[in-house]
Amino acid sequence: MKKDYSKEQIIIGRRERIDLPSLGIKSLKAKVDTGAFSSSIHCHKIYTKKIKKTNYLYFNLLEPSHPKYEETFYEVSEFKQTKIKNSFGQSETRYLIKLPILISGQILETNFTLSNRSEMKYPILLGRDLLRGRFLVDVSKINLGAKLNNEHRKLIPKKS
Repeated sequence: MKKDYSKEQIIIGRRERIDLPSLGIKSLKAKVDTGAFSSSIHCHKIYTKKIKKTNYLYFNLLEPSHPKYEETFYEVSEFKQTKIKNSFGQSETRYLIKLPILISGQILETNFTLSNRSEMKYPILLGRDLLRGRFLVDVSKINLGAKLNNEHRKLIPKKS
Protein backbone atom coordinates (compact mmCIF):
# COMPACT_ATOMS: atom_id res chain seq x y z
CA MET A 1 0.00 0.00 0.00
CA LYS A 2 1.36 3.41 -1.00
CA LYS A 3 1.89 5.99 1.72
CA ASP A 4 -0.10 9.24 1.37
CA TYR A 5 2.47 12.05 1.65
CA SER A 6 0.02 14.86 0.95
CA LYS A 7 -0.55 15.60 4.66
CA GLU A 8 3.18 15.82 5.37
CA GLN A 9 4.37 17.71 2.32
CA ILE A 10 4.43 21.48 1.85
CA ILE A 11 2.77 22.93 -1.23
CA ILE A 12 5.00 25.19 -3.32
CA GLY A 13 4.42 26.99 -6.60
CA ARG A 14 6.01 26.56 -10.00
CA ARG A 15 8.33 29.44 -9.09
CA GLU A 16 9.66 30.26 -5.64
CA ARG A 17 12.02 32.72 -3.97
CA ILE A 18 14.83 30.99 -2.10
CA ASP A 19 17.83 31.91 0.06
CA LEU A 20 21.31 30.40 0.00
CA PRO A 21 22.25 31.19 3.62
CA SER A 22 25.82 29.86 3.53
CA LEU A 23 26.57 32.28 0.66
CA GLY A 24 24.69 35.18 2.29
CA ILE A 25 22.23 35.36 -0.62
CA LYS A 26 18.53 36.12 -0.14
CA SER A 27 15.48 36.02 -2.35
CA LEU A 28 16.76 34.44 -5.56
CA LYS A 29 14.25 33.48 -8.25
CA ALA A 30 13.98 29.72 -8.72
CA LYS A 31 12.02 27.60 -11.15
CA VAL A 32 10.59 24.36 -9.79
CA ASP A 33 11.12 21.62 -12.39
CA THR A 34 9.72 18.17 -11.64
CA GLY A 35 11.20 16.95 -14.93
CA ALA A 36 14.79 17.67 -13.86
CA PHE A 37 16.52 15.26 -11.49
CA SER A 38 19.08 17.65 -10.02
CA SER A 39 19.01 21.30 -9.08
CA SER A 40 21.31 23.80 -10.76
CA ILE A 41 22.60 27.34 -10.34
CA HIS A 42 23.50 29.73 -13.15
CA CYS A 43 27.20 30.53 -12.68
CA HIS A 44 30.11 31.78 -14.70
CA LYS A 45 33.84 32.31 -14.21
CA ILE A 46 34.07 28.87 -12.60
CA TYR A 47 37.57 27.73 -11.70
CA THR A 48 39.46 25.64 -9.15
CA LYS A 49 42.55 26.51 -7.17
CA LYS A 50 44.69 24.36 -4.88
CA ILE A 51 45.84 26.03 -1.66
CA LYS A 52 47.90 24.02 0.84
CA LYS A 53 46.68 20.61 -0.38
CA THR A 54 43.04 21.71 -0.42
CA ASN A 55 41.14 22.26 -3.67
CA TYR A 56 38.74 25.18 -3.78
CA LEU A 57 36.04 25.93 -6.32
CA TYR A 58 35.31 29.57 -7.16
CA PHE A 59 32.35 30.90 -9.11
CA ASN A 60 30.21 33.97 -9.79
CA LEU A 61 26.47 33.78 -9.56
CA LEU A 62 24.39 35.46 -12.23
CA GLU A 63 20.98 36.85 -11.33
CA PRO A 64 19.65 39.91 -13.21
CA SER A 65 17.68 41.27 -10.23
CA HIS A 66 20.81 41.00 -8.02
CA PRO A 67 23.68 42.39 -10.17
CA LYS A 68 26.02 42.62 -7.15
CA TYR A 69 26.29 38.81 -7.10
CA GLU A 70 27.99 38.90 -10.49
CA GLU A 71 30.87 40.83 -8.91
CA THR A 72 31.33 38.44 -5.98
CA PHE A 73 33.33 35.24 -6.10
CA TYR A 74 31.93 32.47 -3.95
CA GLU A 75 34.20 29.74 -2.64
CA VAL A 76 33.51 26.14 -1.62
CA SER A 77 35.98 23.46 -0.62
CA GLU A 78 33.66 20.49 -0.92
CA PHE A 79 32.75 19.73 -4.51
CA LYS A 80 33.02 17.08 -7.15
CA GLN A 81 32.51 16.67 -10.85
CA THR A 82 29.59 14.69 -12.20
CA LYS A 83 28.16 13.79 -15.59
CA ILE A 84 24.60 14.89 -16.27
CA LYS A 85 22.28 15.05 -19.24
CA ASN A 86 21.39 18.63 -19.99
CA SER A 87 17.97 19.85 -21.16
CA PHE A 88 18.92 18.95 -24.74
CA GLY A 89 19.74 15.34 -23.80
CA GLN A 90 23.48 15.81 -24.24
CA SER A 91 25.88 14.48 -21.61
CA GLU A 92 28.17 17.03 -19.99
CA THR A 93 30.46 17.28 -16.97
CA ARG A 94 29.54 19.81 -14.30
CA TYR A 95 30.74 20.74 -10.85
CA LEU A 96 28.43 19.58 -8.06
CA ILE A 97 28.23 21.37 -4.71
CA LYS A 98 26.06 20.87 -1.64
CA LEU A 99 24.44 23.96 -0.14
CA PRO A 100 21.79 24.70 2.45
CA ILE A 101 18.70 26.31 0.93
CA LEU A 102 15.88 28.21 2.62
CA ILE A 103 12.61 27.37 0.92
CA SER A 104 9.12 27.73 2.40
CA GLY A 105 10.56 28.43 5.85
CA GLN A 106 12.72 25.29 5.90
CA ILE A 107 16.48 24.99 5.64
CA LEU A 108 17.43 21.88 3.68
CA GLU A 109 20.74 20.70 2.23
CA THR A 110 20.70 19.87 -1.45
CA ASN A 111 23.05 19.29 -4.35
CA PHE A 112 23.42 21.89 -7.08
CA THR A 113 25.25 21.62 -10.36
CA LEU A 114 26.96 24.77 -11.60
CA SER A 115 25.94 25.53 -15.16
CA ASN A 116 25.51 28.23 -17.74
CA ARG A 117 21.77 28.93 -17.73
CA SER A 118 22.10 32.15 -19.77
CA GLU A 119 19.48 30.92 -22.23
CA MET A 120 17.06 30.17 -19.37
CA LYS A 121 14.69 32.61 -17.68
CA TYR A 122 15.52 31.63 -14.09
CA PRO A 123 19.00 31.41 -12.55
CA ILE A 124 18.09 28.51 -10.26
CA LEU A 125 16.37 25.28 -11.14
CA LEU A 126 15.01 23.09 -8.33
CA GLY A 127 14.85 19.43 -9.32
CA ARG A 128 13.29 16.22 -8.05
CA ASP A 129 16.15 15.30 -5.70
CA LEU A 130 15.19 18.31 -3.55
CA LEU A 131 11.42 18.03 -4.07
CA ARG A 132 10.81 14.28 -3.56
CA GLY A 133 9.01 13.49 -0.32
CA ARG A 134 9.13 17.11 0.85
CA PHE A 135 7.01 19.23 -1.48
CA LEU A 136 3.96 19.09 -3.70
CA VAL A 137 3.98 21.50 -6.64
CA ASP A 138 0.89 23.54 -7.53
CA VAL A 139 1.70 24.78 -11.03
CA SER A 140 -1.05 27.42 -10.86
CA LYS A 141 0.75 29.26 -8.01
CA ILE A 142 4.01 31.16 -7.50
CA ASN A 143 6.00 32.22 -4.41
CA LEU A 144 3.88 30.36 -1.86
CA GLY A 145 6.86 30.09 0.51
CA ALA A 146 7.88 33.78 0.55
CA LYS A 147 5.97 34.59 3.75
CA LEU A 148 7.42 31.53 5.52
CA ASN A 149 10.94 32.53 4.43
CA ASN A 150 10.43 36.06 5.81
CA GLU A 151 9.20 34.63 9.14
CA HIS A 152 12.22 32.30 9.31
CA ARG A 153 14.65 35.21 8.64
CA LYS A 154 13.15 37.14 11.58
CA LEU A 155 14.14 34.27 13.90
CA ILE A 156 17.82 34.49 12.92
CA PRO A 157 19.82 36.71 15.32
CA LYS A 158 21.30 39.81 13.68
CA LYS A 159 25.11 40.01 13.57
CA SER A 160 26.50 42.90 15.56
